[in-house]
Amino acid sequence: MEEKWFSKSLKETAKKLETDIEKGLSQDEVNKRYEKYGRNELKAKAKKSLLVKFLEQFKDFMIIVLIIAAVVSGIVGVQQGEGIADTFIILIVVIVNAIIGVAQENKAEKSLEALQKLSSHVAKVIRGGNLTVVQSADLVPGDIVVLDTGDFIPADLRIVEAVNLKSQESALTGESVPVDKTSDTIEDESVGIGDRKNMLFSSSLITYGRGKGIVVETGMKTEVGKIAEMISEVEDSETPLQKKLNGLGKTLGIVALAICAVIFVVGMLYGKAPLNMFMTAVSLAVAAIPEGLAAVSTIVLAIGVQRMVKRNAIVKKLPAVETLGSASVICSDKTGTLTQNKMTVKKIFTNGELVDLEKVTEFNEENTLLFQAEMLCNDTKIAEDGTLTGDPTETALIDMGNKVRI
Repeated sequence: MEEKWFSKSLKETAKKLETDIEKGLSQDEVNKRYEKYGRNELKAKAKKSLLVKFLEQFKDFMIIVLIIAAVVSGIVGVQQGEGIADTFIILIVVIVNAIIGVAQENKAEKSLEALQKLSSHVAKVIRGGNLTVVQSADLVPGDIVVLDTGDFIPADLRIVEAVNLKSQESALTGESVPVDKTSDTIEDESVGIGDRKNMLFSSSLITYGRGKGIVVETGMKTEVGKIAEMISEVEDSETPLQKKLNGLGKTLGIVALAICAVIFVVGMLYGKAPLNMFMTAVSLAVAAIPEGLAAVSTIVLAIGVQRMVKRNAIVKKLPAVETLGSASVICSDKTGTLTQNKMTVKKIFTNGELVDLEKVTEFNEENTLLFQAEMLCNDTKIAEDGTLTGDPTETALIDMGNKVRI
């Protein structure tokens, strides 16, 4: 049964998790819980082997029709003394199509893995009365985590202490404005995630203030872990292109069989040899199969993928490119999806005058004081690569200072 940590007092939470709010867990207890709960990570689906990925490329009905056409073409070629060149051509097209599909899938997986490694985080945690820094994946329920502005929230936490604490939860709730946090107990057990003011959720960010919290859920039991689990349970569906190609393949297959039947029956009525008529009918049916279609569609999709790569978009499966092109209406939450949830200073107001920031080329005493005050009275954190983390308004002010080079 799911625990409603937000409705429990700090004393109840600490007792339930058998931890000390001031001293945290001992290293021995951490080791025991690590064995019990595992790593604080989202579980990914088991990776498919190269062989499985390769075989999956042959699931499309069109590909199956081409393989059958290749086999029949070879049989007909041998019977009529024309060789099996057509068979080799069709099979080469099918195999190349499969190789391109597998190569693109592997390339996309490696890109995603690289992104996951870049996004690994550390956490400040109190263990045995001492403040230490550990990998987020090593946290266990009962750990006491210390948080400051700009810190990534490594697990679901019940807040113990909050000083002007605000959290950016747009990735989880869609709410663009940072949420004020408190350590007060919430009596109502039916409140939604967005109203759980005494909780901090994994994958969110501290934009203002400082605080401390008890780890209550890790890994797949966090709120973001539940979302990941629901996504992983979604069954793969065919893309519009795959549906169209499968429909075309079925149509061609039915037409080919109809041609075979008609030609065979007509030939028999004219008194032709049954074997000769069968071979003739099959030859015409094979000729009706467009063996170049799979190759052409694969090449076109591969070109589309490369264009997406140039725009920094990762495409795992080739047909997904065409799926985006088939969309006529996209319903999406704006914040963090179509925008970056960032603010930008466009104008400044000094000496009773509103001036475009781009037109500020000279620094007088008034605008210099304005820039210095906005830069210094600021809790934004600046990473080594120049990335700004913190309240959107404050990061916009730091960005403004960098632009005018004050």
